[in-house]
Amino acid sequence: MSEILPKVKWGFIGCGEVTERKSGPAFNEIEGSSVVAVMSRRIEKAKSYAERHNIPRWYDDAQRLIDDPNVNAVYIATPPSTHATFAIMAMKSGKPVYVEKPLAANYEDCMRVCRISEKTNIPCFVAYYRRELPYFQKAKSMVADGMIGNAINVQIRFSVPPRDLDYNRTNLPWRVIPDIAGGGYFYDLAPHQIDLLQEIFGPIVEAEGFKANRGGLYETEDTVSACFKFADGLPGSGSWCFVGHESAKEDSIQIIGDKGSLEFSVFSYKPIIVFTSEGKQEIVVENPRYVQRPLIEKVVRHLQGKAICTCDCISATSANWVMDRILGKF
Repeated sequence: MSEILPKVKWGFIGCGEVTERKSGPAFNEIEGSSVVAVMSRRIEKAKSYAERHNIPRWYDDAQRLIDDPNVNAVYIATPPSTHATFAIMAMKSGKPVYVEKPLAANYEDCMRVCRISEKTNIPCFVAYYRRELPYFQKAKSMVADGMIGNAINVQIRFSVPPRDLDYNRTNLPWRVIPDIAGGGYFYDLAPHQIDLLQEIFGPIVEAEGFKANRGGLYETEDTVSACFKFADGLPGSGSWCFVGHESAKEDSIQIIGDKGSLEFSVFSYKPIIVFTSEGKQEIVVENPRYVQRPLIEKVVRHLQGKAICTCDCISATSANWVMDRILGKF
């Protein structure tokens, strides 16, 4: 990007739950960063959000927000099916973007975003914020420091019962509608797990899987099993179930080494557990109140010319490639 932004003035496209709990407030807490406009398809929702968060302007049209001369960077917090469209609109208008994960609803759309970012020389960042959280940086450093020796195998295990919303056949959550989400809950949650493992071990170069609908609550997959391999030959596997019994509830990634093993959660932040010849160790790592803040701050510093943020569309596209391979999209 050629232009440095001393003050990053954000426009939000979308103002749903994620902006309330994980990201929104952080944009105003970082020096040189502020939110100046917000957009929702429902103007009353945009107005309410703006008034509650002291944002001066609100819109019900994405292009009008992008064209606002006071906005010089755009945060996209809509469902994945619209990520590519809004990101490309912003970049073609010369404005860098920060997009919620996954980058798009499929690998092909991710590649479209990457091509436009390269062509316009405008950066596109993706909200794989766990990369910058102290909890996961601790787990990564423990592996890198050789605490468990050489990694031999990686296993993802995730199971949760259905949510109450999943039983509402007349008004299903968008996360289980493939045309909007890209898939089911797998496409919503697995990207974080896959991205973290690639952050630790490098790119996954082979992946395949099996999907099924065992609960019958909605049309898309609710159970997935997969295997994958990293560039250095390290094998891994994963199982995801979104209609399991409460007794099977699990959220873990286990890394098996030749001198021990390490286990951590991705969504519940349970203590990191390490087994070595010295016994079992539990490590508690606290995360910030707004979990996206560390990554947002790095993005802002990048736009100000003070840092380099590598959590961009290029690195994020790999997660979509892996998921699409597992789901048999190509």
